[in-house]
Amino acid sequence: MLSEVLNGKTISLGVEATDWRDAVRKGGRLLVANGYAEERYIEAMVKTVEDMGAYILVAPGLALPHARPEDGALKPGLSLMTLKKPVLFSAERPPADIILSFVAVDNTSHIGLLREVAAMCSEPSNLQLIRQAKTVSEIAELIRTSGGPARSGPTGA
Repeated sequence: MLSEVLNGKTISLGVEATDWRDAVRKGGRLLVANGYAEERYIEAMVKTVEDMGAYILVAPGLALPHARPEDGALKPGLSLMTLKKPVLFSAERPPADIILSFVAVDNTSHIGLLREVAAMCSEPSNLQLIRQAKTVSEIAELIRTSGGPARSGPTGA
């Protein structure tokens, strides 16, 4: 399922963002452009972070912004961006350089997708591969090979 939603159209590398709001909005635009959410979902993601704080930082350097299904979700989806420079979501937490924007249409249909994300991102070497990727195909290969339990990438990094 992960490889179906994270592809050449929903992955962007080396994105410049002025701050966390800009990063969240750019990740949201990828979701909207690919039919996963309505335009209003983007600002709902920003508002969620403003209201709830930096709980979206789910691993070192990894943010998982999202909003409520009723805020314009159309179908379960993800977008992945790496940032040229990390952005700070909170003074108490390290900055994020991977933005994995997420859409859920209800409280349960996305659980399998999040399970795959967790498996991939729980392995520090996978996050390093994402950070170092120069092409979308490198990330696509990681997604393809990490469909099951997390494991190191082909470089052993």
